[in-house]
Amino acid sequence: MSVPNGDYILTDDEWDELVWVWEQTHAPKGCKVEIIEGIITVAPHSAVPHHRIADRVQRSLSKVIPEHWHVFQWLGMAVPARLGLYVPDLAVVPELPAEGHDDFVPAAAARLAVEITSAATAHNDRTAKAAGYAEAGVPLYLLVDGMAPGGPTVTLYGEPRKGVYRLLCAGKFGKRITLPEPFGLELDTGEFPDN
Repeated sequence: MSVPNGDYILTDDEWDELVWVWEQTHAPKGCKVEIIEGIITVAPHSAVPHHRIADRVQRSLSKVIPEHWHVFQWLGMAVPARLGLYVPDLAVVPELPAEGHDDFVPAAAARLAVEITSAATAHNDRTAKAAGYAEAGVPLYLLVDGMAPGGPTVTLYGEPRKGVYRLLCAGKFGKRITLPEPFGLELDTGEFPDN
């Protein structure tokens, strides 16, 4: 890849081109810039209930993961096979790769990805990201969907095979969701505020 004058690139690789454009995208502070199925998207700040849910899930995860594991908010995770660069609300990563890009890690490094829907992200969280995380082999995907048409729901996907997850558990807010080992965590969704 070459950048002749700093305002365009020459490359034969679509992924490299998308990453370069993603890096050049300037969005308001706090906005989430992602690549979803080859399209760069910008999502606005999340509402306070969204952050409350993220905080509750992060606190619960921090109590059960091994000491050397990490729970990150807004960690860039690459899925080049699906032309995706996602920024999940939470990601559990045992070890950050020693080498690679400074702005993101391969999604395959994560043991769990968590997305909390908002009006701007709900469709992609339910479809493209679920497929992308499965394609990357992320063992568990937790979708907290306060925007679900029938009322707020929580869905846990796992056991990815050939780019498709198996539904492990689903229910309305209030249901207890058990994240299997290595987490062994029962998550009380009754404490989640509606969006």
